Amino acid sequence: MTVRGFDRPPTRLEAAKAYAEQVWGTGSAKRVATFDNGIPYVRAGVVARFLTWFVDTVVCLFGVGVCVVALALLHDGGQGLSIDAVAVLAIASYFVVPMLYGLCYGNGRALGAVLTGTQLVRAKDGGRIGLKGCWAMVVRTVFMPIVFGIVVLSAATGLGVAGSLARTSIDRAATRHLHAAGIR
Repeated sequence: MTVRGFDRPPTRLEAAKAYAEQVWGTGSAKRVATFDNGIPYVRAGVVARFLTWFVDTVVCLFGVGVCVVALALLHDGGQGLSIDAVAVLAIASYFVVPMLYGLCYGNGRALGAVLTGTQLVRAKDGGRIGLKGCWAMVVRTVFMPIVFGIVVLSAATGLGVAGSLARTSIDRAATRHLHAAGIR
């Protein structure tokens, strides 16, 4: 097999994109990318990534709500915790709940990812994110709205946002299918 217009074999990325276009169509072929080590994968779609984030955020907000209600019951009209302690603990729960929920995220699959068929993996090699899943969940649920605002503001003002991602979200089924076809 040669690349159109060249007398050379295709790169792994070109072969993966050609295979994806034949099997799934042009849309999925555009989502094929490679990890830093050169192994191809299929990025999760925009809708799947948004739904994953949305489900995880709702779960975390529900957990924070449960904490606030529990703290309010512990306050119990002045018989238990002071109102200042309740307020501090309620604010802390906004960070602690996503951190605890992130413990489920070590393999890159919390509830949102399970429902959408995606997985968060290391961009370097596609491996598990491990204990950094706790931090990843805090970033996704607490800081993501802030980061989104900064990106929109920088785009509106013409400034760029530099950096690289340490993690990426993959379409599990499509990536498995790609690898099962021998494209690694």
